[in-house]
Amino acid sequence: MTSAEKRRHIRIDSLNLSHITVTEEGQVVYQGMGRTLNVSESGILLETKYHIPTGDELIVSIGLEDDLLELNGKTVFGKETEPGMVETGIEFLEVDEIDLPRLRTFIQAFES
Repeated sequence: MTSAEKRRHIRIDSLNLSHITVTEEGQVVYQGMGRTLNVSESGILLETKYHIPTGDELIVSIGLEDDLLELNGKTVFGKETEPGMVETGIEFLEVDEIDLPRLRTFIQAFES
């Protein structure tokens, strides 16, 4: 039996350093670094050395050549893949009309 694909957008593999800022009620709770494993228009899979609780809101900053793309999201799952490494699924909360074309450009760069 196969399961139906639930994702709205195709995910593209990407390895890119990212800065993560976890917020609570507009205040910074903590910051750290990670790397993207894949990305789509609706979310991103990050690998970090720390757990980010499900439901936490955050800002993911990704470098695109000389540009910085900052995306607001919420963690939807997290799992330890090996000791000291955690994969976290992040759903974007909103991608504004300025950032959406930049995100699409980023995704297209990894499709080729």
